[in-house]
Amino acid sequence: MLKSMTGYGRSIYESNKRRFIIEIKSVNHKYNDISIKMNKNINYLENTIRKKIKKNISRGKIDVHISLEELEIDKKININKNLAEKYISNIKEIAKENNTEIIINMSDILMIPDIMSANENVEDSELEKELLAGLDIAINNFIDMRIKEGEKIQEDLSNRLDIISKYLNEINSYSTGLVEEYIVKLKKRIKEILKDDVVDKNRLSMEVVIFADKCSIEEELTRLNSHIVQFKSMLNENNIGKKMDFLIQEMNREINTIASKANCLEITKLVVEVKNELENIREQVQNIE
Repeated sequence: MLKSMTGYGRSIYESNKRRFIIEIKSVNHKYNDISIKMNKNINYLENTIRKKIKKNISRGKIDVHISLEELEIDKKININKNLAEKYISNIKEIAKENNTEIIINMSDILMIPDIMSANENVEDSELEKELLAGLDIAINNFIDMRIKEGEKIQEDLSNRLDIISKYLNEINSYSTGLVEEYIVKLKKRIKEILKDDVVDKNRLSMEVVIFADKCSIEEELTRLNSHIVQFKSMLNENNIGKKMDFLIQEMNREINTIASKANCLEITKLVVEVKNELENIREQVQNIE
């Protein structure tokens, strides 16, 4: 089953003490690129979160946002007295050196970074368990959206492959008559040049063989049809985006060879149509996990 690399998943996990709001969104990317933003006091869980996401999501540029809201405040406020005394002492010393008077307000001192801190009386194991439970829900919602998007892509790819098969059948029908047309044209041209109804059959046969060898696209058509069968079989597999991208390159190579060999306007027009469908498929494949 195909999965799109574009997706979004969200969850709200709430306990008696806290609420987690988790959002996961992604766009297509060649590799697995994960960016995590969350509250500073749970940064120690980043590696655990990253491993869990990698286990469930193989490709994409993935942005994860985790918001933690405390519902039951259980904190102890600490004041760094030594640091506060050093600030006050330095301020008084500067005032004395500059012969100025200064009034020190404690409210200003408490605004200085690192003077005050809050310790949470929370068991880490409990917090981690709740966060990972919320993350599981968000990941499942995210994957569900990717699957739904993948189903749409799968349907579109299947339809386009059928269109290409139709074009290849038309190309094949035109190519089978090329040699016969060439024989007629060659005979006519020889008669015009020699002004004689007598044509050297051996020479004619040799020219026909050379032409048939140069313009034969049977092998290319066979390989293209084989690639289509292989491509369709991939539509029911997982994590297949890179293989599909490689297969599209091979199909483009074969159709370009047909374009260079075919000495026929109708085939050239059909080649353009096939290349257009392959380009549309390639764009879709870029978004497959």
